[in-house]
Amino acid sequence: MMQRHFRGLPRAMPAIIVTIGLAILAGCATRPSPEVLTPVHLSEPPRSEAAPDKVSVLVATNRTPDSVRGGFGSTWAEKLTYEQYAFSVPPGRKDTVITYPKAKPDPERQFAVVERKQLPKDAFVQQALASVQPDGTVGIFVHGYNYSYQEALYRTAQIAADAKLPGAPILFSWPSAASVAGYVADRDAALSSRSELDSLVTSLSASAKVKRIILFGHSMGGFLVMETVRELKLQHRDAVIGKLAVVLAAPDIDVDVFRSQLRDIGPMPMPISLLVSKDDRALVASSFIAGERPRVGRLDIDDPVIEEAALKARLRVIDITSIKTSDGLGHDRYASLAKFGAQLTSFESGRRSTAGDVGAFVFDAAGAAVASPFRLAGRVVGAR
Repeated sequence: MMQRHFRGLPRAMPAIIVTIGLAILAGCATRPSPEVLTPVHLSEPPRSEAAPDKVSVLVATNRTPDSVRGGFGSTWAEKLTYEQYAFSVPPGRKDTVITYPKAKPDPERQFAVVERKQLPKDAFVQQALASVQPDGTVGIFVHGYNYSYQEALYRTAQIAADAKLPGAPILFSWPSAASVAGYVADRDAALSSRSELDSLVTSLSASAKVKRIILFGHSMGGFLVMETVRELKLQHRDAVIGKLAVVLAAPDIDVDVFRSQLRDIGPMPMPISLLVSKDDRALVASSFIAGERPRVGRLDIDDPVIEEAALKARLRVIDITSIKTSDGLGHDRYASLAKFGAQLTSFESGRRSTAGDVGAFVFDAAGAAVASPFRLAGRVVGAR
C-alpha cells in the first residue's frame, strides 16, 4: 500500500546524476583523521564568558582497532571494543556543523576529546548504568552509511551537548567503509552487526534499573536497528523488546523490506517512530542504486494512505522537513533535532500505545509535533 503512493522519485537520468553528484561532493569534504581521537589538554581559559560544554560518550564498536593511528577501521572485528570519551564542546553554537580540533584546539570554536579510555565490558556496563536517566531511560545511537568511527563519535557528542542529556549517551559504531562508493559494502557490514547490537541491548536491558532503551538509528543504521529488533522477536525475547523505544531517522530501508520487518516484529509495546522528509536527496540516490525502489525515510505523510498504513501498523510517522539541515541533502536533520530532545523524549513517552499516539504528525520548526492534515486531533507534544 505504501509503495504505490511513492511518486516523488525522479526518473530523468540528469536529475539522478545531479543528486548522486551532490552526495559525492558531500563525501569529498575534508574528513577527520583518527588523530582527532587523541586527548588534548586545554590549558588556556576561554576568551568569552561562556565556558565550553563538557559531555561524555560511551562507545561499543565491532570495528577492528587501528593500532598504528589509534582509531578504528572499516574491517569487521570478532568482538566488541568498549571506550569512554569526555569532550569539550564549543559554547554558543548556532548550527550542527562540527569543527574538528587542530594541533592547538580553540575551545571556543572546536570540539575536542579531553579524555579517552578503553573499558572492559563489565566496566562499560557499569558506566552505562550510572548514566541511566532518573526515569530509567538510556539512549543508544546507531550511525548510518559512510561514517568513520571518529565522525560518528563527534556527532554523538554534538547531539548529547545540544540535547543537554544527563549522563552519557551510547554510540554503537558498526564497520562502515566511510566511503561514498561503499554503499553495498556498508549494507553487508550493517547486516553483519546484528548480533553485536543485540548483545549491547541485551546487556543493558538485563538491569532492573533500565526501564526504557531509546534505540535511535539514522539512515542505514535504522536498517540495522530494525533487523536487530526482528532478530530479538524471532528469538521470543519479549523482555528485551518490552524495554525498546525505536526511533528511525531518515531510515534507508526499502518500503517492502520494512513491511516485512514489521510483519515479523508485530506491534511494539512502545510504537516505532519514523522521522521522515520528502526532500531527502540522499535517499533519492539510494533509491536509484536500489533500482528506484522507494525508501521509508521519504514517506509522504500528506497522503491519507500513509496515514492509514501508519495507524494500521501502529507507527508514529513524523515529518521533520521543516527542521534545518546542514549537509545540503536534507539527510542530517536528525542532528538538528537534538535541541528538541525534551519534546521528543516526551513523545517517546514509555507508556503502551493508544489510539492517540500513533499515526502521522508534523514536527515543526518551533519544536512541536502536530497532527497531519488527515488527522485533526490537535497538538500532541507541547511546543515552545
